[in-house]
Amino acid sequence: MAYETTPSIQEVRTSFSRRNAGRPAKFETAADPRKALRRLFGYLAPFKGPLALVTVLILFQSLLGLAGPYLLGQAIDKSIGGENVASLVITALLMLISYLLSNAFNVVANWRMARISQEALKNLRGDLFAHIQSLPMRFFDTNPAGGLMSRLTNDIDAINQTVSQNIISLLASAITMTGIIISMFVLNHWLALASLIVMPVIWWFSNFVAKYTRKGFRELQKNLGNLNAVAEETISGFKVIKAFRRNDSAIELFRKQNAAVFKSAVYANSYAMLLMPLTGVLGSFFVIVLASLGGWLALKGLVSIGMIATFINYAQNFTSPLRQISNLYNSIQAALAGAERVFEIIDMQAETSAEAATTAPAAVAAAHSGTAFAATSIRAATSIPTASFSLEHFQGNVSFQGVQFGYSPERRIIKNFSVAIQSGQTIALVGPTGAGKTTITNLLTRFYDIQGGQILFDGVDIRDIPKKTVRRAIGLVLQDTFLFADTVLENIRYGRLDATDEECMRAALLAEADHFIRQLPEGYATNLSERAGNLSQGQRQLLSIARAILADPRILILDEATSSVDTRTELRIQKALLRLMEGRTSIVIAHRLSTIRDADKIVVINDGEIVEQGTHDKLLERRGFYYHLYMSQFKGNAI
Repeated sequence: MAYETTPSIQEVRTSFSRRNAGRPAKFETAADPRKALRRLFGYLAPFKGPLALVTVLILFQSLLGLAGPYLLGQAIDKSIGGENVASLVITALLMLISYLLSNAFNVVANWRMARISQEALKNLRGDLFAHIQSLPMRFFDTNPAGGLMSRLTNDIDAINQTVSQNIISLLASAITMTGIIISMFVLNHWLALASLIVMPVIWWFSNFVAKYTRKGFRELQKNLGNLNAVAEETISGFKVIKAFRRNDSAIELFRKQNAAVFKSAVYANSYAMLLMPLTGVLGSFFVIVLASLGGWLALKGLVSIGMIATFINYAQNFTSPLRQISNLYNSIQAALAGAERVFEIIDMQAETSAEAATTAPAAVAAAHSGTAFAATSIRAATSIPTASFSLEHFQGNVSFQGVQFGYSPERRIIKNFSVAIQSGQTIALVGPTGAGKTTITNLLTRFYDIQGGQILFDGVDIRDIPKKTVRRAIGLVLQDTFLFADTVLENIRYGRLDATDEECMRAALLAEADHFIRQLPEGYATNLSERAGNLSQGQRQLLSIARAILADPRILILDEATSSVDTRTELRIQKALLRLMEGRTSIVIAHRLSTIRDADKIVVINDGEIVEQGTHDKLLERRGFYYHLYMSQFKGNAI
């Protein structure tokens, strides 16, 4: 297990930039918005009935909203003569009822849409998370966790903003604007034509301001990202900053980024705040045109005063949805861009239980190489699981035969690796950093599939065994122990979910973990912090051993399990590991060569190839590669 070293500033900066690479900028546009929109509608398709109801409610809301200005004009005309007070009262009551019902329909429509949108987003979020869980290990090598978290949070939130709120606003605005134009032409075509002259001017100015607003906010989002990167790296790397006395430079870097955010925020918000008064001025110009033309028509006896009031009210109501549509444009584009990123992940090829040994591109590339490696790769890529394998009867015999593998087709990491491990044996993999030791264990667990040769379980090719079965047969105790933010008991139970509390405690006892667990504030019910930060590295490692004991695997993989603990803790862990390894086929990766002296076989790997294998004593007698590795650790001699 590695020491908990503080990440370097460059490492944190790289990590942050990778995470933000998948994060949807608020005003980023989609490459193919129509396709993204169609797929989003696919998640709304199961709710056609409720959506139809929402549409009807919005339609009634908009129509009742249109009735208000017309009734206002009627009331004005009736109040001028003062001859029909009863009719005026009735008109006023109708206005009140229309506005009340309009708002009531809006409330119900929003309530129904909230349920529909959240149900659809729940399904989308569930599909995305489930698909991420099904993706192969290769995917996670090239997609940092921060970027994936961004898809599940930022992108889904952007979609949520549009689906749950903006759809209703957009639909209501479109219906209202269309209804206003139609109503104007029905009531008086001259005043309606005058309106059409002003509307394009309003639309053009709104788009003009919106363009610069989008530009400003894009720059603001970029600078905010840089500011967050500086804040995260300085907080995460505070030990390094203090150790090298770089507090002042860190403050200066933050100040510069903060100033950049200030500058871009002023620019963006200045244009954003300009939109509303500009729309108000244009709306007033709209009213002036209608009032002037309406007054002239009234003097000619062609329209009534109430009709002019109706048109002025419509003009004021027209600018509001227009301004709202301009404001919605950016969030809708962000939602569509987020949807594209979500669907990009969902469209990726999932890992199947008995997946072929290579991806098609790798097999094709190998086929063109004209080597035996190519032939075995093609065989693996087209293999079909046929052999029957029973985990209950699995003896634990493992055989590597001419195994070849590369993370990319053009560069092989493992070259012709062959070794046989008998049931119950312990073999150790040793070699320099980067020799391929961990890659061998990744192939055994089928985190990656080999591109040549065979790995056999009791004589059965593991490519013919479902991946779940392969992994159920293997227990892992890794260098970097991962524990969840849950109770100690549940972290142990993760090895076998159907285990009882007593079985979990028995596993902890065998793992030498029971003593320190009972000294915790709530014993086995103690909640661990994120990544078990409230435990020492040795305690975390003992819990991982208890988890492996509970899983009761036939094959055990120990990857640097004691590399970063003190000598006293190492002895306790070694004692627990000996109990765990008893009767099991064990593969041990260790840099401390003293820990593998009693292994049945030591396999020495360099540059992906076996250079030596044998027992500790015999390898020392040969005075070869292993001898020099061993002497470099214990006598300071160079390799």
